Amino acid sequence: MSRQSSSFAPAARLLHWLMAVLLLAMLFIGVGMLSTLSAWHSTLLAIHKPLGVLLLLLWVLRLLVRWRQAPPPLPADLPDWQRHGASCSHALLYGLMLLLPLVGWAMQGAAGYPLLLAGWALPALLAPDPQLYAGLRLAHGYLAYLLFALIALHLAAGLYHGLIRRDGVLASMTGGR
Repeated sequence: MSRQSSSFAPAARLLHWLMAVLLLAMLFIGVGMLSTLSAWHSTLLAIHKPLGVLLLLLWVLRLLVRWRQAPPPLPADLPDWQRHGASCSHALLYGLMLLLPLVGWAMQGAAGYPLLLAGWALPALLAPDPQLYAGLRLAHGYLAYLLFALIALHLAAGLYHGLIRRDGVLASMTGGR
């Protein structure tokens, strides 16, 4: 791991914003899939599944970038409870960004549906089991709502740092001063 700087590495910023857009798209596509049984359902599902695999791959890449280039330190005058909250919320965000695609992938196996990616069937994580599928589907939905809430909190914290504290935390991820 290299030394810390005052801003995130360009690769970390790119992955952050790319994943932010894709995660929000996934969440809205997921809500759209639940709210319609029209022909759009199949289209949304066809987008949702490969996008989930892509986000899983980007998550791995993001961890590698984070391991190679440490994030900048938080401001020294940040209260301990905010420092702890930032650490816990980031751990939860990273955990959910891993867990959601894995639960979705496992859900597909439990439903007996192959997870297709560019015409290739990825190996099922679980054997078909309707009861397990139902539980995983419910968990996938609740985890998605939790991720959406954490993203909203993350956004609020970023805006707090950028607009109220003006301490450089937001600028470290936007590339601004």
